[in-house]
Amino acid sequence: MSKTIIEVENISKLYRLGQVGTGTISNDIKRWWHTVRGKEDPFMKIGQSNDRTQDDGTLDFVWSLKDINFEVKHGEVLGIIGRNGAGKSTLLKILSKITAPTTGRISIEGRVASLLEVGTGFHPELTGRENIFLNGTILGMSKTEVKSKLEEIVDFSGVAKYLDTPVKRYSSGMMVRLGFAVAAHLEPEILIVDEVLAVGDVEFQKKCLGKMKDVSGEGRTVLFVSHNMEAVKNLCTKAILLEKGHNVFSGYSSEVVSKYFSNNFSNKKGITEWDGSHKELDQVEMKSIKISQENEEKIKRKKSINISLEFFVKVSVELHFEIHLFSKEGILIFEVTSQPENYSEGGYREICEIPGGLLNTGEFYFDIMIVKNHNQPILKLEEVLYFEIEESKREIEFYGNWPGILRPELQWIKERM
Repeated sequence: MSKTIIEVENISKLYRLGQVGTGTISNDIKRWWHTVRGKEDPFMKIGQSNDRTQDDGTLDFVWSLKDINFEVKHGEVLGIIGRNGAGKSTLLKILSKITAPTTGRISIEGRVASLLEVGTGFHPELTGRENIFLNGTILGMSKTEVKSKLEEIVDFSGVAKYLDTPVKRYSSGMMVRLGFAVAAHLEPEILIVDEVLAVGDVEFQKKCLGKMKDVSGEGRTVLFVSHNMEAVKNLCTKAILLEKGHNVFSGYSSEVVSKYFSNNFSNKKGITEWDGSHKELDQVEMKSIKISQENEEKIKRKKSINISLEFFVKVSVELHFEIHLFSKEGILIFEVTSQPENYSEGGYREICEIPGGLLNTGEFYFDIMIVKNHNQPILKLEEVLYFEIEESKREIEFYGNWPGILRPELQWIKERM
């Protein structure tokens, strides 16, 4: 059985919005008086939920993290996912001992190398070479040990030409390249990597993901924060999902990623009609956009789906319409466009039909764009309609669930030879 190398118990982190401290002498005295009597900080009860989208004018303190519990085994790759502001970076800073938790405890066995933001651990006045040795010393390595790794680090980072240049003159991409190379090659027991890899180019990102696989294959532990869900599924064995500072789900990475998309989709599911409110343009007024299926309340896989756009043209204009269909994971399935047409003043309805039996069961959404004069977008509605395609009970019993986004019913031709 693998040994537990990271243990997190009831970690919480409280931040005050605005200035540091309580803001007044009376509040400082109140906090001190509660502390000397062994009572809970009275200000820690304020702002129990960290919802960055809401400002009610009274929220002075927020929990960036609240009661986080998990453990990581030796050699595991743990993905940490969630929307912006969920608390991912705060958690990594606590694990890297950059900041301390407000409550709770962490237990970490082994050397930790962190790459949390561009230039983490680098002194801007020192050269790339000097920073490599500085980081090695911080990790407890001897000069000889670092020297033995120097060539690998430089080759991986691709900054050999600038190795003796102060890193303050590096671009952000060069800084990330060298930072990751140092963190991955100086043999820490635990490697912590934030979304900083997004700064690098595609080729370097692939190199980094490959290196992290190699690191985990050598029995070292990796904590990986990313918005690239495919990378999380492919690289991580397990994952945790953070929402508003809470750990809402944990398990195998594929299950957690699926939960992440479901949570983002759940409050929008079933929006099959948009009423066109507040979208009156100079030349066109949108009335409604809807998805429908003849004689069906729920959308069935085998029947064609109609997308109808109702609008009023105020001044004669040439228009065409674009529809972009996405899976709930944000994967573009297809894009279709109508032919440019001249519209005189009056009301119109445009209907686009998706053939039955093309899409598989699952959840989908649309972006819709109106374009005038071939190349001038006048309106783009993102994630305007959400819908779910269901299979008939008979089909499920006969075929079961099919993988994939598309499920076209293609023609097969039998020929005797």
